[in-house]
Amino acid sequence: MDALNRMLFLWINATPDSPHWLIRVATFIAQDLILVVPLLIVALWLWGRHSHLPSQRVLVLKTGMALIYALAISGCVGVLVPHPRPFAINFGYQFLNHAANESYPSNHGTIVFTFALAFICWHRVWSGLILMAVGCAIAWSRVYLGVHWPMDMLGGFLVGMLGCLASNLAWHLYGEKLLQLTHQAYRVLFAGPIRKGWVRH
Repeated sequence: MDALNRMLFLWINATPDSPHWLIRVATFIAQDLILVVPLLIVALWLWGRHSHLPSQRVLVLKTGMALIYALAISGCVGVLVPHPRPFAINFGYQFLNHAANESYPSNHGTIVFTFALAFICWHRVWSGLILMAVGCAIAWSRVYLGVHWPMDMLGGFLVGMLGCLASNLAWHLYGEKLLQLTHQAYRVLFAGPIRKGWVRH
């Protein structure tokens, strides 16, 4: 498995001869494209048709729960199965500054794949597939720039699946109560913007 991981890394990883424009594009994807996750979550909670808001807010909360579970699992795996990043062992080429912390599974991969899987499961398949394409682009960029192994991204995908499963199971136990408490807190904290019509009730 390690030999396959290294082979795939060398196949994807940029070199000093790679086009500078492609490295810049990959840097943008690796660093900034993941911002679609918090922006979309906030937008789905605050705005939308009144008839769609209840289902949107359930989606937001279930996705948030899945992200928390997935990142907790990712953190435990990183501690239990530490794996150095490629540049930490002087393997391949690095084009993005990054701390030499544990590599597996990728936190970026965990977040974006959890988000995509949540939309596939609880929203619409087409929206989830679009987000999955975004996740694949982020996964490619971080391997291309030399800060992750391909298997780190596969690990993020698998952890995302576990996070969504845990969220779905937990929803049947306390999801409705948590949704009610979240609504109450939202109405208190956003009372002014709600009153002015800037955001939905």
